[in-house]
This record gives sequence, C-alpha cells and structure tokens, in this order.
Amino acid sequence: MSGIKDREKAFESKFAHDEALRFKAEARRNKLLGLWAAEKLGKSGDDAEAYAKEVIRADFEEPGDEDVFRKIRSDFDDADIDQSDHQIRRTMEELMATAMEQVANEE
Repeated sequence: MSGIKDREKAFESKFAHDEALRFKAEARRNKLLGLWAAEKLGKSGDDAEAYAKEVIRADFEEPGDEDVFRKIRSDFDDADIDQSDHQIRRTMEELMATAMEQVANEE
C-alpha cells in the first residue's frame, strides 16, 4: 500500500511543481509581452518597465490569457498601432515558449 501512496505523493509533487513553473512562465511571458508592446507604443526605459508591470497586473483580472490580450489590444487601438489580433496572439505564444525555456533553465 505504501508504494501506491508514494506514487500518489510523487504525482502531486510533480503537479504542484509544474503549476509553479507555469505561473512563473506566464508572469515572465507577460513581462516580455509588455516590453514588446511598450516598444510598439514608443515607450522606453522606466516607462517601458512600468507598462510591462501593468500587463502583468492585467493577468489577474480573470483566468486565462484574454485579460492580457484585451489590455494590449485596447492600448494598441488607443494609440492607433497597426497590429492584428493574430499578430498579438502569435507574439503571446512565441513569448510563452521563450519564457518557459528561460524559467526551465533557471532551475
């Protein structure tokens, strides 16, 4: 019986670890996305960093990525930045892959 309990505990630990990595990667992706968007919006230096933090905070509005997408989309629309929904979503996916790689390499 202890073998089953040990396996169950191992699966739970792996799940918790994977979720923690995913959370870190999403936060990293949002920062990278914020910096990318800030550049498109003509922001640099401290303004770009502050904007990236706004993007990170936007992710806490609801589960999933739609809150982050809506923030970027709205800010681009307000500034008349020509980026399609597809381009924004593709960048989000690319930066998520980059962020996951970065977080995994930190371990």
